[in-house]
Amino acid sequence: MTKRQVTKISIYTGMSIVVANMIGTGAFTSLGFQLVDLSNTGAILSLWILGGLLALSGAFSYAEVGTVIKRSGGEFAFLSQIYHPVIGYLSGWISLTVGFAAPIALAVIAFTEYFPISTAYPKLIGILLIAGITLIHSFSLNSSSKFQNITTLLKVSLIAILIITGLALPAGTENAINFEKPYLGEITSTAFAVSLIYVSYSYSGWNAAAYITEEFKNPVKALPIALIGGTLVVTLLYTLLQFVFLKHVPLAELTGKLNVGTIAVQHMLGDQFAKLFGVAISLLLISGISAMVWVGPRVTASIAKEYSLWKYFKDNAKGIPVKALWLQFLISVILILSGTFEQIMIYCGVLLSVSCLLVVIGTFILRVKNKDSLSKGFKSPLFPLFQIFFIVISLWMIGFAFFNNPIECIIGLSNILLGLATYFLSIRLKQS
Repeated sequence: MTKRQVTKISIYTGMSIVVANMIGTGAFTSLGFQLVDLSNTGAILSLWILGGLLALSGAFSYAEVGTVIKRSGGEFAFLSQIYHPVIGYLSGWISLTVGFAAPIALAVIAFTEYFPISTAYPKLIGILLIAGITLIHSFSLNSSSKFQNITTLLKVSLIAILIITGLALPAGTENAINFEKPYLGEITSTAFAVSLIYVSYSYSGWNAAAYITEEFKNPVKALPIALIGGTLVVTLLYTLLQFVFLKHVPLAELTGKLNVGTIAVQHMLGDQFAKLFGVAISLLLISGISAMVWVGPRVTASIAKEYSLWKYFKDNAKGIPVKALWLQFLISVILILSGTFEQIMIYCGVLLSVSCLLVVIGTFILRVKNKDSLSKGFKSPLFPLFQIFFIVISLWMIGFAFFNNPIECIIGLSNILLGLATYFLSIRLKQS
């Protein structure tokens, strides 16, 4: 096998990373809270379709930008070139410090809670899980690709089996399918708007392939397919999954409940299969943790190429950011042991939303500055329809977050200031 084959990944692996990053516990837990204020089945399914459309709008823009700026690192690479290096650096700083470590910590804690075998040391089990996955990704892109593809295939297969089973079985005598309340009244309500914000969080991760652009065999072809294809797959799975839940469970049993997936499996297949569902959820989370462990250090390695302060975390001779992988592991462990990752997730989500927003706005800038380059890359369809949709919804969600969690958002600014300090330190080191 040639070096190129070993050190580059396929389109399928790219899609696996996107799907694995996107699919978490949100699709199995959030329906119950949506049903507290919404009951029209059409409105509920519209929530998940709109969430997918928002993610797809972002994927279109990232595919266009990524085929012009063919560099790994996601927002760090894109914003550095479109706007100014300090903007890209701060975006990379957020990813480096908490952008991936906090979601990894959250997913690991969820893993220990869903796994049916209880232990007196859940945090230790979670740390060992991250260590094992980090070790797998420290060897080569070949081993990373195989592990990611296998775990993602298991994840998608489990969800597909659940959906097919739910569609094939007759609906329960009592179920949550309901079209009595006016559809327009529900989709224009405040409750629908709030629910859309949380649904959009369930779709986060649609941009994952943009962090490893340079690792594709053919980025111009592979990146758009990975981003857009992965997002479409998850949108279909998420929407059908909610319909299956509504089809088999009475409304009263779903409303306000966190474990809607377990309840639905219990109604469809019985108590024994419901117990096994906890194992299935755990397997789903392993794939997502693996994808984040793989992708996050690529941002650190991209920063290390340009800023001497971080040169220690460059890729090794095999093109693997081993030191950056273990730095992320260390940060994740600190967050797990301190229990601060849930608070960090709030402001982290806001800041990452701002970064994504700037990338989407960047499509307008690149179309003016790089007309020749754009003709060779991917072009977002129906431009600028999807971009305007993404910008409007993103601004509204960012404003909502600041209004509802002002303290966490203000605290997040301290991390930005610290990142700014390291930026100027890096510049000074370069000049000296």
